[in-house]
Amino acid sequence: MMDLVNSVLNFVVPPASMVMLAFAWPALYFINTCEWLYNSYFGEDMEDKVVIVTGASSGIGEQIAYEYAKKKAHLVLVARRETRLWGISENARALGAKSVLITAADVVKEADCRRFITETVNLYGRVDHLVNTASLGHTFYLEEATDTNVFPILMDINFWGNVYPTYVALPYLRQSRGRVIVNASVESWLPLPRMSLYSAAKAGLVNFYETLRFEVDGDVGVTIATHGWIGTEMTGGKFMLEEGAEMQWKEEREVHASGSSVEDFAKLIVSGACRGDPYVKYPSWYDIFLLYRVFTPNVLQWTFRMLLSSQSARRTSLIGTGRPLLESSSTRIQPIPETSSPPRQALSESSSPRRQPLSGASSPQHPSASPRRRMGPVPVQQQMD
Repeated sequence: MMDLVNSVLNFVVPPASMVMLAFAWPALYFINTCEWLYNSYFGEDMEDKVVIVTGASSGIGEQIAYEYAKKKAHLVLVARRETRLWGISENARALGAKSVLITAADVVKEADCRRFITETVNLYGRVDHLVNTASLGHTFYLEEATDTNVFPILMDINFWGNVYPTYVALPYLRQSRGRVIVNASVESWLPLPRMSLYSAAKAGLVNFYETLRFEVDGDVGVTIATHGWIGTEMTGGKFMLEEGAEMQWKEEREVHASGSSVEDFAKLIVSGACRGDPYVKYPSWYDIFLLYRVFTPNVLQWTFRMLLSSQSARRTSLIGTGRPLLESSSTRIQPIPETSSPPRQALSESSSPRRQPLSGASSPQHPSASPRRRMGPVPVQQQMD
């Protein structure tokens, strides 16, 4: 009997929901506009509030720090590149920040997160906003990877690098009825090639904060920011691995991707957080693809396949794949025998240890805890299908 009911609902509910949404859309849009205007006028005043920004040494994190500085907040800037934080802190003070505390920390280590949260509370006595921006993308096809040690690195930075600071700061955010802001991505639900691990981590991150929003029950606000292509270091021509891993790794890419302004996205994030918005989307027209994915997933797949099939050759980054880098971009890359090791290792030879449970007494171990190795500029090769 239940199977029959579900079969009927499968045919009735989707079209009925679309019809109801079409009729209700004008009213919902008007209500949302009024709410946006009210919250914009009576939004949270950030003057003298305490804001922690992780991943603040570049990109979105840096620009978000500047936006909070303009609102006269006390800033705590967290990143691995402490030397770069000094210059950013001076810029923030010039823009109006009441004070700036900088600290070098690895956000994928619980102990480091406890340290900078404790330093913040000891100095200011509170935490009002926690902004998690530490993130790391990749541009290789999964089948190209031969060294799977890069997999937990990507997942750690993009997922645990947001969860651990939130976990440690949550009691203090409850006391101040503060807010957590997380930098997610449209790839959390919109499939794009060469970003499988990144997309998986961001999807898990969005679901984590969606669930957390219900768990805190209004005591702590949660703002999830999603973006498309923006002009960060990775899309601007550099691939940086430094915000959550104990290593420095740069690649000067031959393929440059243009995107929207990171400054504009940072302004939207801070404005949305001060209004108490649950979501900040940039650009918002990406949402239309979500309807296609839910109601007509085949159309979305066909569209992407047609767009991608127009490229006769892959232009891809070989970072983390363990494949040899050839002189000629037109030469097909040969597979590496299992008995041989890659000529350039991005990660240590040690295997990834099992993750330890969250606790105040111990911090999670990271695959990059072994002696670091550095890779200089690496030319991007063109791999033929």
